[in-house]
Amino acid sequence: MISQQYKAMLGGKSVIRELSEYATARAAEIGAQNVFDYSLGNPSVPVPAAFNEAVIRLIGEKSSMELHGYSPSLGLPGVRRTIADSLNRRFSMNYTMNDIFMTSGAAAALAHAFRLVTAPGDEILTFAPFFPEYHPYVDLTGARLKVVPANTEDFQINFDAFEQLLTPSVHAILVNTPSNPSGVAYSRETLTRLAQVLTKKEEEFGHEIWLISDEPYREIVFDGGDAPYVSHFYPRTISCYSFSKSLSLPGERIGYVAVNPACGVSSMLVTMCGQISRGIGHNCPSSLIQYAAAEVCDMTSDLSVYETNMNLLYDALTALGFEIVRPGGTFYMFPKALEEDAVAFCKKALKYDLVLVPSDSFGVPGYIRIAYCTDTEKVVRSLDAFRRFVEAEYPNR
Repeated sequence: MISQQYKAMLGGKSVIRELSEYATARAAEIGAQNVFDYSLGNPSVPVPAAFNEAVIRLIGEKSSMELHGYSPSLGLPGVRRTIADSLNRRFSMNYTMNDIFMTSGAAAALAHAFRLVTAPGDEILTFAPFFPEYHPYVDLTGARLKVVPANTEDFQINFDAFEQLLTPSVHAILVNTPSNPSGVAYSRETLTRLAQVLTKKEEEFGHEIWLISDEPYREIVFDGGDAPYVSHFYPRTISCYSFSKSLSLPGERIGYVAVNPACGVSSMLVTMCGQISRGIGHNCPSSLIQYAAAEVCDMTSDLSVYETNMNLLYDALTALGFEIVRPGGTFYMFPKALEEDAVAFCKKALKYDLVLVPSDSFGVPGYIRIAYCTDTEKVVRSLDAFRRFVEAEYPNR
């Protein structure tokens, strides 16, 4: 029998992907340079030259079996050790290789983390606005994702709503900082308070509550600020990372799980990840890419273009009357639409070849997501399209 669960999902295609496909088709009609596609978060800056150089050198130095054979189920030991050492240097942690599990990107890291600390029927809480794919990521494990309403003033955590939803059925909290879609990074004050609430509720409920931190945008921060390392604040934190954004490597599908050793069972959880892989097929990421990523794990692509693009758009859109919480990182911003219906707003924008994503699936109606991972020259040209759009469609603002 055909799976009815997955068949039903065919009617719920990602609106982000649908808009990206529309932009591709429209570009074939009028030229890509004339379509201002802000739909898909696909890194636009080149991979560091050192990564390409490492790949070429590794191909010449290592045997075919080392590069193209199966890696150990937990990942290459030397790579895991290198990543642990890097995290310790950069974030004053105490990881060893036994706390690191290599994955096929952050999505696979999350797939393992959810299964590590929940059982079917358990609840996982996350905070709006949130990445829409969290629903299938969680719901298909048998756990249930519940969403804490947004604090739209600054997109920090709405603690009143959070504590109302934090019941004994909750076994994990999922955070994403800096955030897709808002671009906001949680402050040290927010993370400190979150840890205090979880510690208190653990005692009250009599069971552990795990904090799962989705961190693919950790290195993309603006204004000379930082994105505090979540594992510093709470011992039962599982960090899920991808090199997709920091190194512009989304197609290589490489990342890792890092379990905070302060939890006391990190080595066991990492070993359990190897067993989870047997059931979900996210096992043995490319050995070649593991080796190469480890050689440049302290580096990033030139991420400054994202801050340049953010400043251009933020200044222009706020001047046009948009309300925007200024992003602290990532390559997204989350303006409030100029009407209550964000879907209608985005449909109107298409007339000006502005491809924007309505916010409904992100858990906060009435906003739009702009993914500004594109050439700065194109961002500059899009500003006139935004001006014409607003002046023609919302003349009384």
